[in-house]
Amino acid sequence: MVAAPFSCLGSLSAYECVDETTHIGSRFPSKTTQLSDFLTASNSDELITDLATLVSHRGVVFFTGQDITLEQQKELANRMGKLSGRPATSKLHRHPISESTGELGADVSVISSMGGIARAGVVQGTRASNGWHSDITFERVPSDYALLKMHTLPKVGGDTLWASGYEAYDRLSPAFKKFLEGLTAIHNADFFLDYSRRTGIPIQDPRGSPENTGSDLTAVHPVIRTNPVTGFKSLFVNKTFTKRIVELSPDESDQILDYLFRHISENHDLQARLRWNTNDLAIWDNRSTFHTATNDYTDDRQGNRVVSLGERPYFDPNSRSRRDVLGM
Repeated sequence: MVAAPFSCLGSLSAYECVDETTHIGSRFPSKTTQLSDFLTASNSDELITDLATLVSHRGVVFFTGQDITLEQQKELANRMGKLSGRPATSKLHRHPISESTGELGADVSVISSMGGIARAGVVQGTRASNGWHSDITFERVPSDYALLKMHTLPKVGGDTLWASGYEAYDRLSPAFKKFLEGLTAIHNADFFLDYSRRTGIPIQDPRGSPENTGSDLTAVHPVIRTNPVTGFKSLFVNKTFTKRIVELSPDESDQILDYLFRHISENHDLQARLRWNTNDLAIWDNRSTFHTATNDYTDDRQGNRVVSLGERPYFDPNSRSRRDVLGM
């Protein structure tokens, strides 16, 4: 007898859902599947808990043509974090250089091609692969879930790609996995301080957690991290924010990080790509994915992102890999 394929849809099985790739990404293709309805349904907590579980397993989930308001987007992010077990002290993140302190609120990041967060760290003439990152890993308490809804798009370009940290871990050799487990790395975002000085935008403080305070945008996190929702091991270094492996010499660290960054960016079969349509919304788990925008456009590109904070990253030596558990 052949075993049924693994499914973590739960109550979401009532809606049409398709996987984008083998290792990462799922999509709810119908506009009749509205996240705003999840917030008011009679089984709302069950739907949102199952949504958080699905996102954590699949890495990123796409929703088509959403009518969800910004306040509802914030509510959904908060409830996903709470219902999946985040610490009580974790709230919505306030980005260090967020300009959304007025009508939208400081806990909304405006992703805009006209300046600000979307292109604060972009250097023209460098490889596109330099943009791969997980959101706000420079914080002591970084993100669990992020929700981005795009409302203004260029005629061509401006896609977003995501990569699976689970699959990136699983493809390493057993000896290399063992070597990396237990190592820690420094994550830093001093370029946001430079942007703040250049533009006069003050650094937000505090930023959604009592541990995310001050202007020192530096944190130390495990190189291999355990996702508390799935229990799976994930690679947790990224090109944008990870600067140094603490336990290695500078030369050793540079060589190892360069390999891991290329491992993420050059394996296209552990990646998923979204060609945005107006009002599409993506939800991803920052603990186990990386993402990057394609800066191949000149027209205006804007959306609103809400980022929930999770727990301090940790590595549980008793946790298992996704492939070991699911056989895929």
